[in-house]
Amino acid sequence: MFHALVIAFSTYSRLPMPQVEWSRENMRYAICFFPLIGGAVGLISLAWGWLCGLLELSPLLRGAGLTVLPLLITGGIHMDGFCDTVDALSSHQSRERKLEILKDPHAGAFAIVSCGAWLVLYLGAASQLSSLRSLGVTGLGFVLSRALSGLALANWKGARPSGMLQAFADASHRAVVTGTMVLFALLAAAGMLWLSPVSGGAALLAAALCWGWYRHVSYRQFGGITGDLAGWSLQLCELAIALAAALTWRYV
Repeated sequence: MFHALVIAFSTYSRLPMPQVEWSRENMRYAICFFPLIGGAVGLISLAWGWLCGLLELSPLLRGAGLTVLPLLITGGIHMDGFCDTVDALSSHQSRERKLEILKDPHAGAFAIVSCGAWLVLYLGAASQLSSLRSLGVTGLGFVLSRALSGLALANWKGARPSGMLQAFADASHRAVVTGTMVLFALLAAAGMLWLSPVSGGAALLAAALCWGWYRHVSYRQFGGITGDLAGWSLQLCELAIALAAALTWRYV
């Protein structure tokens, strides 16, 4: 289990981890620890928000830190998937061509524009989050988004038989992963509602809508999910949660 945790953090974060063997057995439960990476992102973001309040820094600087920190911690792996997916969807090509675009390492104009729009929107939302309770809602949102992503990986069909996401899916114990993801999602949701019934509820609704949209787009446009699509959905989910929390900050 320790090796599985290390593999999860080594794959989806830039946090220092010891080296372990990437065997099928060690990868079996790696996805079970995926939401814990969200927990680390949330805790570090919460610490930054607390420090900004202590030092009386400007809302813009607080928001900039809250925008950049998750990208630094994850190494931008999910944003990379977001950009690739935007390029594929914007191509309006056949399903096969869209899957080819997902594997293209180059970023197109649509990806760059969409990434910039995402950053601006998240910066605006994060600058509005002044209380520790609202920061807690978005912090737990990092856990929730990864729990929903892991749940999809364990239960939805893949768009192709190869790739990093499919490798994790093939090695995973689906029943254990599903149960673990449901538990993480329920705990995150309960925490968000406890911190703020209104703001937490709005964030949960936004996350649920994004998850449903993820499945609709993946199946309709690509025939299933891929690692890039998972990153795209995670970035959309976290942006939606931040916007929901920002729009309801008065009710925290």
